[in-house]
This record gives sequence, structure tokens and C-alpha cells, in this order.
Amino acid sequence: MKRALVTGGSGAIGTAICRELAAAGHHVLVHAHRNVTSGAAVVESIIASGGKAEPVVFDVTDSHMVKNVLDPLVANEPIQILVNNAAYIDDAPLVGMTPKQWLGVIDVILNGFYNVTQPILMPMIRSRWGRIVNVASIAALAGNRGQANYSAAKAGVIGASKSLAIEVARKGITVNTVAPGIIDTEMARRTFDEAIVRSLVPMQRMGTAAEVAAVVAFLASEAASYISGEVVSVNGAMYL
Repeated sequence: MKRALVTGGSGAIGTAICRELAAAGHHVLVHAHRNVTSGAAVVESIIASGGKAEPVVFDVTDSHMVKNVLDPLVANEPIQILVNNAAYIDDAPLVGMTPKQWLGVIDVILNGFYNVTQPILMPMIRSRWGRIVNVASIAALAGNRGQANYSAAKAGVIGASKSLAIEVARKGITVNTVAPGIIDTEMARRTFDEAIVRSLVPMQRMGTAAEVAAVVAFLASEAASYISGEVVSVNGAMYL
């Protein structure tokens, strides 16, 4: 059993990832910040299903808070699976995007990646085994109107992942990115009607959070030991 931390574990995709990793036999640290109640519910559902989980609460943009929470957690035992899934959107066309909108999204996604990954990394390296999976987006690969901040942040995570993969390749650690397309979440249902989905997605449907989670769990497994620095799209054959 390995310990796995999933940031943004209270959201739809994060919840599915937490459950999939728990089903694979890992002890899952379910992170939440604003949705603490939802995170606790994910933990309870995993335990009720016979898995092992516990909640962790911090703001990924606050490096001091993150370090104060994570340092004690890795003092005696490494976290060997990390899924950077926490995200934030604040959409606007760039011509009207405020500095707060730009920086807020960058802070959660890109700075959050650094703030969480960096303190976990050395204990993981010492253990000589690790899996880091970062959740990006099709917007990082193809762009999306009104999401220059989100696309930039997610693309930055892809670049950081590729660099980190090279740095830790000799340490038994892999680093990969999963780029979901249109996934069936509450937000996606508000944004895309069925006609738009059918026009954009060759598979003619939204993906599911479980389909994303299955790819994450594979990349976090022993079976993916020779896959690193890759971006795996989960998008129903959407053209990029």
C-alpha cells in the first residue's frame, strides 16, 4: 500500500481519482480547501467501501500553509503518488481580463503545482519510487476562447511536468500529464448542450470522470513504469 495525495479531491474528477486509487489499494489523502465538507464525504465513502483515506486541508496557493501541512505528513513516510488536480477557472476574453483573474488562475494551477510537489519530492526521491500525475486540459493543447489564463496555466504544468520527468527519471519516479476534454461535470453541463458536444466530439458524448480516473490510476501503477514525460489526452478523439 502506498500513500497517494490527490489535490482538488472533492471535485467530480478528483473524487473519481480518489476512489480509483483507493480501489487499487492505496491510502488516499483527499485534499480540499473550499469544499471541506465534500472532501470529508469522499473520505467517508472510501472508508465505507473498505478502502483507506483521510482528509487534508490547505490552500494550494499558500506555500507556507502547504509546507506546514505536508512536512509532518512526509517526515516518517513518503507520499509516493501525487495527483495535482486542483484547479480554478475565472473566464474572460483577454481584452477584458483583469490582473486578478489572470493571476488567480495562474496561482492555483501553476504555483499550486510547485507548492505541493516541491515539499513531497525529496522524500519520494529517497524512497526510489514515485508517480506524479498532473491533470491538465485540452485547453492547454488547443486553447479555448475566454480561457487564456487557464490555458496558459495548464500548458505551464505540462512544460513543468516534462522537465521534472527528466530530472527524476533515474530515481524510479515517473511524471505524466492527463489532458481531459469535455468531461461530464456540473460545470460542463452548464456550458455545453448536447448539440455542441456532438459537433465538437467525434465520439458524440462527454467523457466521464471515471474514464479520466482510470487513466490516472494506470499512470500511477507499476504497469506504467516506463512511461514518463507524456501527455495523455482523454477527449473522445477531439481534433487538436
